[in-house]
Amino acid sequence: MTPVADPTMRVERKMFASGARYVIGLDEVGRGAIAGPVAVGAALIAPTRRRIPAGLRDSKMLSEKRREELAPLAASWSLHSAVGLATCDEVDAIGLTACLGLAARRALEALAELGAPVSEAVVLLDGNWDYVNRALPAPVPVQTRIKADRDCASVAAASVIAKVHRDRLMIDRHAVEPRYGWAGNKGYGSTEHMAAIAEHGPSDFHRRTWLRTAEGEPLLARS
Repeated sequence: MTPVADPTMRVERKMFASGARYVIGLDEVGRGAIAGPVAVGAALIAPTRRRIPAGLRDSKMLSEKRREELAPLAASWSLHSAVGLATCDEVDAIGLTACLGLAARRALEALAELGAPVSEAVVLLDGNWDYVNRALPAPVPVQTRIKADRDCASVAAASVIAKVHRDRLMIDRHAVEPRYGWAGNKGYGSTEHMAAIAEHGPSDFHRRTWLRTAEGEPLLARS
């Protein structure tokens, strides 16, 4: 069977029918990067018949230009949206798993600061494990779903919003340190990016515990 590429509200409608007043779609971006923050996008929606933005997809299925076009549409379609970040230093200090939870907590806190009814919502989280409650002082209802970023409109919206937000951060940082090519690679380990690290050494925007020498030894020991 061909995978469904067009996200729908089918899962969210079932959640509303089961009693959820609001749904918050959550998705992470930057998990596999070697530089820059990890980001978690949040898109809060209500039981509405507003049309899903045409062409909305999981951010990985879209070109950079199309993501830029869709991000404001996804944000305006949502009642509230936000992005939480965990820095490269935090990834080095406490690890990626903890930082996913930290970024999710910050995204939910940012929603609350906007006046969003976070306490009345159920979180719909891409994946098969709940990293959200690892970082919260009190548990929130979370429903995990594999490929939610592909199939669920709220999570696809969160994915696009987070990806564009993080990409812009990397592009801004490229203007400060262009030798690593972050405007193009967005902090992922492209051949050119790795060559620049070998030539210039890591910057303070790299996840240094993730870097290895050609022999597989941690690069941090040499920095």
